Amino acid sequence: MTTERPEVLFLCVHNAGRSQMAAALMARYGGDRLLIHSAGSDPGETLNPAVVTAMAEVGLDITAEEPKKLTDAVAQRCDVIVTMGCGDTCPVYAGKRYVDWELPDPAGRTVEEVRPIRDAIDARVRALLAELVPIP
Repeated sequence: MTTERPEVLFLCVHNAGRSQMAAALMARYGGDRLLIHSAGSDPGETLNPAVVTAMAEVGLDITAEEPKKLTDAVAQRCDVIVTMGCGDTCPVYAGKRYVDWELPDPAGRTVEEVRPIRDAIDARVRALLAELVPIP
């Protein structure tokens, strides 16, 4: 890591579902031990309502969040960029560590269908956090 507090970027196309869930979960578990960003290569207008509901079920209120456009400045600062369903639409930044999480897109899914996606993201977030900032 290049900084005392690693910076992580969760990146997907619309920044309305997966990357928002990942950022909120990482913030819950990581607290101030790292800096967390989420963005999209082509951000949507609003968060996916089923994602908002699924996160509320685990005690995380993401209603104040909104989809954000990926900027070069944020990506360049990050130590790790986690892509989720970007394919070729997310840019590649030289010298960055990339982790690709293949996860279904929650767009158009019911909250019942989003829960397993949320839970898969939760497990991956915990594993990445343990790798980036292990607890002594």
